[in-house]
Formats: sequence, C-alpha cells, structure tokens
Amino acid sequence: MKKVLVAMSGGVDSSVAAFLLKQAGYDVTGVTMCLGMQKEEGEAACCGKDAIDDARTVCDKIRIPHHVIDFAAMFERHVIERFIGEYNMGRTPNPCVECNGSLKFGRLLEMTREMGFEYLATGHYARIIQNEKGYSLMKAKDITKDQSYFLYPIKKDDLGAILFPVGDYLKNDVRRIAEEAKLVVAEKAESQDICFIGKGGLEKFFIDSGGLVKPGPIVDKSGKEVGTHKGIVFYTIGQRHGMGISSKVPLYVSAINAEKNEIVAGTREDIYSSSLSVVDINMLVDTMPESGSGKIRYRKKESPCHLSYVDGKIEVEFDGPQESVTPGQSFVFYQGDQVMGGGIINEVIKGTIN
Repeated sequence: MKKVLVAMSGGVDSSVAAFLLKQAGYDVTGVTMCLGMQKEEGEAACCGKDAIDDARTVCDKIRIPHHVIDFAAMFERHVIERFIGEYNMGRTPNPCVECNGSLKFGRLLEMTREMGFEYLATGHYARIIQNEKGYSLMKAKDITKDQSYFLYPIKKDDLGAILFPVGDYLKNDVRRIAEEAKLVVAEKAESQDICFIGKGGLEKFFIDSGGLVKPGPIVDKSGKEVGTHKGIVFYTIGQRHGMGISSKVPLYVSAINAEKNEIVAGTREDIYSSSLSVVDINMLVDTMPESGSGKIRYRKKESPCHLSYVDGKIEVEFDGPQESVTPGQSFVFYQGDQVMGGGIINEVIKGTIN
C-alpha cells in the first residue's frame, strides 16, 4: 500500500483529496502546516487554529492520522518578510507562489520523504500526467478553478512525487463528494484573500508590520508633481482609485519609483506593455520552447508570446500589448494545457494599444 501525506488546509478541496486517496486504497496521513497567525475573531485564517480543527475533524471522520507541523518561522521568513520587502521596493508580489515554492513543495516535500512517504498530495486544482518523456504539470479539468499558475515553482524532478486528486474533478463535484461523505467542511466558503491579511486590509497590515507607509509625491509623465500618495505600499500598476487627483481623463498608476518614494500617474495607454524580463526562473521541461502563451497574473487570460534568453534572464515579447504588467508578479509560460515554467517579472518595457 503506497503511503501519501496530504497537506490539509481545513478546506473542502484538501479534505476531498484525502478522502479520494483513502477510497483509492492509499495509506493516507493528513498534515496541517501551522503558520503562526490567526486573523481577527470571526475570520478563518488558512492554516490558523480553526483550519487545524477542521482538518483534524475531517481526518477523524475518514479515519486517518492527522499531524500539525509548525512552519511559523519559515512562513514569516520566506513569505511575510518577502511580501513586505517587495512592496517596499515598489513591486507587487504573489505570496501564494512563494508559499508553494518554499513551504509546501519545498520543505514539506522534503519532510514527506524523510518520514517515509512516497507522495505528497494537496487540494490544488491542477493535474500531473506521465508519458514516455516523464511527468508534466497540466491545467485542471475545471478551468475556472485552475491553479497551475501558482504551481510553477515545483521542481521538475519532484513532479513524480506529487498528487493532485481533485484536479480531475469539477468544483461542484468536489462539493458533492464532500456532502456525500458527510465531511464537516462540505459547505465551507472558499478563501479569497491573502491568508495573513486581516479585516483591516493592506493598510493596517503595513502599519502594523513595518511597511513603507510614508507619503510622497505623485508625478505625471513629465515629472511634474500633481498630488500626494499615502505610501507606495498601497499602490500597484494599473490602479485607478486612491490617488485623489482631479483630471479630465482617468489616471492610473503607471510606474512606482521606490528610490524616490514616487508614484507616476498616466493615462490608460501608459499602463500597456509589449515586453518584459523574467528572473528567478523555474523550468518544468528540459528545454523551454521559444513560443507559446504567457500569463502575467492569475486572473488574466494567457496571451501568445515569444521567449529569448538574455544574460540569465528570459525576455518575453507578446504578440500584442498587455495591460498592467507588474514587477513582482509571476509570469507563467504555457503550451496548450501544459505548464512549461515561469518566473518573477523583473522589468517592463512599455508599448502601445493596437
């Protein structure tokens, strides 16, 4: 009987993942990463106390062991501190990508092997398939819930040790399975926000955590000061609201200059970019192809693009300008449903709207 460790967040997806594996005959153990934070009373933090309790209840229901691993210090170091640091540099990071790369499919996968398990499973909506060339990371069957964008940091050689049981199901079917199995989390709402940001939002978080909450100038493209911002951590490329500037045409955040503590305001045309450079690259194939489609944010659609390697970076040229390309976010490269690799957007080259 093959042994699998299931990372359980206390949500319906990871709970059903554990249930499906148990039904399929695996020797299943559940584990929840304690990340050391709990949101304000009345909120359910991912991997907080309420989540741990829900995961334990599900494990008791399906009769599998459940363990809690303290990842608080690692989460603080790799996710929260990096999140704050990136915002202080005028960038917009994606903490879920860092959590997946450093914690779930980094240290937790190492511990999975150390404890004698053959597989690590999660409740992510994605698929891993095997063919004569090896293992490939693919989009989920339910394309509306696909989470492959967040999973590109997985190392190519680790794909064979990872299972995504719900990746072959539609979300509605996952809920139905949970209901039929009488799992306590069957109707639990999905987590939509950053797990460590409470009701006070980013503003309260940065005030409490030491982010660069320092007012500074808003300038136009010519460098003329046209307003005052609250602090660069509260702005991202493409943002329209929150600048407090009167203008005959809508103005957007077109650039953030952390060295000058400065926000640049521009028109809609100014937030379009034709190309970008990518660093911290992780490839999931032996050779990255030169053409395919790229995604610059989780909720953005993929767009046709071409890649080239320059000085250890990937330069990406899109077939058409893209809206609000943002340093710090992830660029993920696809061919069809397959994830080829990805990295962090480092620099943006402006373009024009066709």
